[in-house]
Amino acid sequence: MLKNYLKIAWKVLLRRKFFTFISLFGISFTLMVLMVATSLFDHAFGPQMPERESDKLLFVNMMRSQLENGMQGGPPSYYFLNRYVRPLETPEQVSINSVYVTVNSYVDNRKLTLDIKFTDAEFWEILDFNFVEGKPFGKQEVDYASRVAVINQNTREQYFGTGEAIGKEIEVDQVKYRVVGVVEDVPVLRLHSYADIWVPITLRSKDFKNNGMHGEYFATIKARKASDIPAIKEEYARMMQQVPIQNPKEVKSLHSYSDTILESFARTLLGNGKDDKVGLLYTILAGITLLFMLLPTINLININISRIMERSSEIGVRKAFGASSSTIIGQFIVENIFLTLFGGLLGFGLSAIVLEMINDSGILAYADLSLNLRVFGWGILLCLVFGLISGVYPAFRMSRLQPVEALKGGSK
Repeated sequence: MLKNYLKIAWKVLLRRKFFTFISLFGISFTLMVLMVATSLFDHAFGPQMPERESDKLLFVNMMRSQLENGMQGGPPSYYFLNRYVRPLETPEQVSINSVYVTVNSYVDNRKLTLDIKFTDAEFWEILDFNFVEGKPFGKQEVDYASRVAVINQNTREQYFGTGEAIGKEIEVDQVKYRVVGVVEDVPVLRLHSYADIWVPITLRSKDFKNNGMHGEYFATIKARKASDIPAIKEEYARMMQQVPIQNPKEVKSLHSYSDTILESFARTLLGNGKDDKVGLLYTILAGITLLFMLLPTINLININISRIMERSSEIGVRKAFGASSSTIIGQFIVENIFLTLFGGLLGFGLSAIVLEMINDSGILAYADLSLNLRVFGWGILLCLVFGLISGVYPAFRMSRLQPVEALKGGSK
C-alpha cells in the first residue's frame, strides 16, 4: 500500500509542475535557513573539537560584583580561580587559562596578527586537541616558565610554510618561543579553547599578584563522569558563599557560576548574569523556528488544498467503494511527507553549499560548519514536522467530503 501511495505522490508532483516548483522552493529554502542556523548552533555549543566531552565540562568565565549603583562584570582573576576554584574536590581536573590576547608577529616583512592564550598543563589534559605535529607542553615547562609554544596549522603555514615547525622559533611581540606542537585550527566560536598560539601561563606571573576578584582568566572544569556535573555545581555554589567580600562598603555580593557553554550564554543573554535561563532560551528558539516555518506552511497548505481539490473525483470514487476517511487522510499525509522530504533533500544540498561558502569567506575564523549527524537528524525532524503540519488539515478537510459531493468537484 505504501509503495502505491509513493507512486501516486510522484505522479501528482509531475502533474502540476508550477505548484510543485513553488512547494519545493518554499520547503528547500526554509529548511536551508534552518539548517544553517542549526549548524551554527551546533558549532558553538555542541560537542566539537577540542571540547568533545562537553557533557563532562563546565566553564567559569564570569565574575559579577553587585554594587550600590549597579553591577561590575567580567572574567575572574587568576587569584580567585587558583585560590577557590582549583581546590574543588568533586571535579577530576581544573584548568586555568587566560583570555586570548591579540599580538603581532613579523615574517618576511609581513605582519601577522595572532591571538595568544596562556594556559597551564591541565588545559591539554582536559581538552582534546588534534595534534598534527609534536605534543603539548607539560607541567615542567609550566613550572619553569619555559618559552615554549603550541601553534595552530594556520600559524605554521604563515610562519614556516609547509615545512616542519617542531623545534623552530617563532617570535611574537619581540619574544621568541620554541615550537613544541602544532594542532588543528580551533574555531573562534570556541572562546575557552581558541587561539593561534598557546604558551605557559607562568609567563604572565605578574598577574598572580593581583588578589582582586576580577581579571582576564577562565577556568575549565572536567567531571569524572557526566552524572557528577550537578554535584560540582552544588560544591561551586557552596564555595561562592564562603568567598569573602574584600570591600564590603562598595560590593554587596559576588556572583559566579560553573556553567556549560550554553548555560553561560543563556545566563548572560537572558538572566542578567544570575538566573539559569536555558529553558527560556530553548523556548525562544523553538518559537522563532515555528514562526519562521509558519508562512511557508500556510502557503503549502493552500497549495495542497488546491492540489487535492483537483482530485475530488478520485476521492469520491474511493469513498464510494468503501475507503474510510482515515485511509484517505493517511494517503494524503504520506504524499505530503514525500513532497517535504524531497524538498528537504534539495534543502540539504543548498545548506551544504551555503555552509561551505561561510567556511571559505573567513567571516568566522577557522569555521568548519558542516551537516553532521546531529544537524542531519534535526533536518529530518523538521521535514517530518513540516510535512505533517501542512498535510493534515487539507487531508482532513477533503476526507470529510461525502462521495456525491466529492464526485461533483467538492465545491462545498
